[in-house]
Amino acid sequence: MTKDMPFIAELDFGMGNIRSVQKAFEHLGQHVTVTDKPEDIKKADAVILPGDGAFGKAIEELKSRKLYDAIIEFHESKKPILGICIGFQILFSTSEEYGSHDGFNFFNGKITKFDNSNMTVPHIGWAPVKWQSSARLCKNIPDNSYFYFVHSYRLPGEIENTIGASNYGDVFTAAAEKENLFAVQFHPEKSQKWGLKLLENFIDIVRN
Repeated sequence: MTKDMPFIAELDFGMGNIRSVQKAFEHLGQHVTVTDKPEDIKKADAVILPGDGAFGKAIEELKSRKLYDAIIEFHESKKPILGICIGFQILFSTSEEYGSHDGFNFFNGKITKFDNSNMTVPHIGWAPVKWQSSARLCKNIPDNSYFYFVHSYRLPGEIENTIGASNYGDVFTAAAEKENLFAVQFHPEKSQKWGLKLLENFIDIVRN
């Protein structure tokens, strides 16, 4: 594809929520190819890791479909990667969801369950995100803008690569950015105006 219409591959690894992400990009005028083929990753200008579900199952599916190593190679190429929800979590080191599981370790951190007994888990609904204004992914998005979350596990606190934080019982990382890596715990495709703006920012990052 051309620079104005880059080849963005959205990976289908059996974790759901594929079509709604694709439709959000199409609403912004950007075609997205849904694929489970490693060869498409190699050809892509950017890759999206979407999905709902469990951390360990996501890694298992990626490996069984021969996508896991292809993602590592793509990351080494320094082309943009966007992780959404479970796609956010698997970019980190480990998770305690249903046992102990290793992720890609592109970001350093352990995914853990919300443990505040006063809070209902899973965390479902709209919540404000406090942004770092210098981050590319949140360009022109107001601080404390609201995004839609559905999750039982999170990265507690903030790390070096945190660009957006939210609070549900305690502070957790809502978005992270590192070189070619971009990841959000919430669902931008379900977050209306500011979710679409975030996806638009990602498209601009890919084009530039």
